[in-house]
Amino acid sequence: MPSWLKRTLVTLITVLTFGLVTPPASLLENTKADKTAKGVEVSAKGQGLTAEEALKEEPPSLTPAMFVTYAVGEAERQSMLKFGSKIGPVIGDRFKQDILPRMEQTLTGFAGNVPTEDLQHLALSQRPKGGENEKIFHVYDARSGEDLLRFHVRRDHPPKDGYYFDFHYHSNTDGFLAHHELGRIYWNKNQPPQWLS
Repeated sequence: MPSWLKRTLVTLITVLTFGLVTPPASLLENTKADKTAKGVEVSAKGQGLTAEEALKEEPPSLTPAMFVTYAVGEAERQSMLKFGSKIGPVIGDRFKQDILPRMEQTLTGFAGNVPTEDLQHLALSQRPKGGENEKIFHVYDARSGEDLLRFHVRRDHPPKDGYYFDFHYHSNTDGFLAHHELGRIYWNKNQPPQWLS
């Protein structure tokens, strides 16, 4: 495999997973060997460049679609983690069918409005809150730590009705004041267990 392709794969794996997944060792070893090779001609973007010149090239930039793919996978994973073993089996399918596509739509609209050079600095919080807390995950700017989107789920119990899980998000564009509805899932007449249980 050409060395420029190995470097590109290592870069893509790192960018797509925000550094959470380590590229395979075989790709890393060959990349390290390429870095030490001096004066070796490699083909990068159809031009003859030395290994040092090829390494100085900009890595491929993160696209909105790449960010959304990563974020939706994390949204599903963290939601199932928050639901725990008691709530997850009951509402998991409805969540994937009704709520997750709306989360994806929201993330797509959000990522489309973020300048391309800022996409690589977006991060997702990694631990949903348990107990009565609403937090599933937040999208934030890793440079400043500022939250940009907050995805939450609240338990509702209308009078003379059962319990519902109200999925919504908050945006920094309105100071996180408005609830932007994603949907509701009915639980039953009994009080649901704590999150993460």
